[in-house]
Amino acid sequence: MKALLSTKIGPPEELEFADAPDPVAGEGEVVVAVKAAGVNFPDALIIEDKYQFKPERPFAPGGEVAGVVESVGPGVSHVKVGQRVIGSSGWGGYAEKIKLPAARIMPIPDAMPFDEASAFILTYGTSYYALKDRGHLKAGETVLILGAAGGVGVAAIELAKAMGARVVGAVSSEAKAAFAMEAGADATVIYPPGAFAKDQSKALSESFKQVTGGGADVIYDAVGGDYCEPALRAMNWNGRYLVIGFPAGIPTPPLNLTLLKSSSIVGVFWGASVAREPKLHEGNVRDLFALYAEGKIRPRISAHYPLKDGGKAIRALMDRSATGKLVVTMD
Repeated sequence: MKALLSTKIGPPEELEFADAPDPVAGEGEVVVAVKAAGVNFPDALIIEDKYQFKPERPFAPGGEVAGVVESVGPGVSHVKVGQRVIGSSGWGGYAEKIKLPAARIMPIPDAMPFDEASAFILTYGTSYYALKDRGHLKAGETVLILGAAGGVGVAAIELAKAMGARVVGAVSSEAKAAFAMEAGADATVIYPPGAFAKDQSKALSESFKQVTGGGADVIYDAVGGDYCEPALRAMNWNGRYLVIGFPAGIPTPPLNLTLLKSSSIVGVFWGASVAREPKLHEGNVRDLFALYAEGKIRPRISAHYPLKDGGKAIRALMDRSATGKLVVTMD
């Protein structure tokens, strides 16, 4: 089979499109013929050894896939050969085939295209877990989403609207603001590129307060960096600040701000939650498929890349030039 491999620590331009051995399903395992793989920020981190997990090289990045079951090992009963499925892999998805534990595989509806399926679980799973289980978002509350035009950001817009919240999307350009509004945001705010001087940080905080109508009840931060402090200053009393990711850098917010607003900074590690709280995850996935069937959520895929060009997809994500979801396809 063909795969896009990380053979050494380095940027996506150094990934190698090469032959790799076909996987064989063992006890409790499933081999999936991959049709599409979602592109996510951990793909950029893992090839540079900056992620929580450091797989042995060579390995293919790609943490979520959609495809068709090619073979199953002994003890597998909930999926069968020929069935359309999605899988959460962590890595290994940028390949024509992948072997996964059966517990990481689930069937998908016949009406769900492979590209949408490959862009579904990680983004919507992360955002639903963040808003529902970590942020306890309630109908009528206001949520400010940083990085609202990205994959998890757009998912957060759709989910927050489905949960009855008022949604403000914070983005870096007019084009991204239009994209966020199309996805369902009630309002948007355009932030300048960091780093910020003190007066610039204060001005951005005032912009956040103005567009949220005085402050946000929940802040969904998929950006980090210098955007954290002005957003934290724009929180309402008892607000919840959700830490999603750090493409702009890991921030060091002044914790006195949490005291002044009696607010909380809440970590969101969806991948660990899936392993530690499988029943919670199963219920969330059922909810997400129901919302998809109702037409309330749907991955907004802005570009498809052939497998050999998967590094270009990761680069677009790293440069923060992408909107919505990017997908690598095997055709």
